[in-house]
Amino acid sequence: MQHGSGVVVTGMACLCAAGDSPAAVLDGLQSGQGGLVSASVLDSRALPYPFFGLAEKHFPGGRKHSAQDTLTLARAVCHSALVEAALPRHLLREAGVVLGTTAGSASHFLESYAASRGTTPEQAAASASASFVCSCANGADRDDYFSANLALVMDVEAHGPRLTVTDACTSGADAIGLAMDLITTGQCQCVLCGGADALSLVPHTGFARLMIYSDQPCRPFDRDRKGLNLGEGAAALVLESAEHARARNAAVLGHVLGYGNASDAHHFTAPHPEGRGLAFAIGSALDQAGLTAADMAFVNAHGTSTRENDKVEGRLLRTLLPGVPVWASKGGTGHTLGAAGALEAVLTLAALRNGTVPASPGFFNIDPEIGFAPTQSALAASSPFALSTSLGFGGGNAALVLGRVKP
Repeated sequence: MQHGSGVVVTGMACLCAAGDSPAAVLDGLQSGQGGLVSASVLDSRALPYPFFGLAEKHFPGGRKHSAQDTLTLARAVCHSALVEAALPRHLLREAGVVLGTTAGSASHFLESYAASRGTTPEQAAASASASFVCSCANGADRDDYFSANLALVMDVEAHGPRLTVTDACTSGADAIGLAMDLITTGQCQCVLCGGADALSLVPHTGFARLMIYSDQPCRPFDRDRKGLNLGEGAAALVLESAEHARARNAAVLGHVLGYGNASDAHHFTAPHPEGRGLAFAIGSALDQAGLTAADMAFVNAHGTSTRENDKVEGRLLRTLLPGVPVWASKGGTGHTLGAAGALEAVLTLAALRNGTVPASPGFFNIDPEIGFAPTQSALAASSPFALSTSLGFGGGNAALVLGRVKP
């Protein structure tokens, strides 16, 4: 297995309801910045479940209610990360780009469904066309977002490998892991990676219909949690080989030390009750980093505030990483879907650089089925290393080990 300590972070940026930079988000999570907004900004037909939405200023010219909104957020954070990395233009041309998304790849679904309800011959013909679109929806929608990815690549003049990851809610973490692999295997010396999702009516309605959406602020790992709140946002990181960064005297912000990914293939929307896939992903990430659970200052947990996710993840973290503080940030950002893994990786690195473990917004009472409390106030980080976990529909699980320094 390739060791990840040779992969460094030279630029990073993020954007969500709690703030528009890593420092601003950490401050916003502690102060309660941002908050829930009405889903009517998405569509007048939206069900009455609020979400952690971005201010309209982040969508110049207004929301397009299409994959274009996700691209707008992706462009913003990618440019900010590249500015911080100060990558010379001739080196940028050789860089790869790996971006994750979920909601950004669902642009056809609503139109296709509406057409499928048609009753006239003309509508039936449209329905047949729509059925074809739906039957290959993942491919078609991924092509749409991949085209947007290409537009972004041309915008930043990066001409290395280009990948779009659509792997439910592990997409952002998987994009970072794939970028790390491109570097450790020698295929790239530099990769721009991350995740982005602007919310649309399709995932908003889908989560509501699954009856896992709360109409109140979400409370990850809390005894009285009622479900998640969706959010929207984006995050990007510039990863380089240590040699590449050293050769150009780049400032190193942190290290991507390990990555693990596993599918438990248990259920379309529920994790394996014993968290088998997540356990494997965590073990793989720690092994690649050459570290143990005892070396972790904290875990930035997936913590969606749904009954099953938090129970399964919480029990597993308590077993695999006993005594390691658990930070749950979605109580202040919402679940940003394909952006979540990348957003939480950036926030994990930012917290390590501050030497702190932040408090978990929305937590009040210990759930006896889980048996621990996530951080309730800021703590001093006991080490320069941390773990970030992500889970997704379809049984996906991903884990990243991140460090302020190299082991």
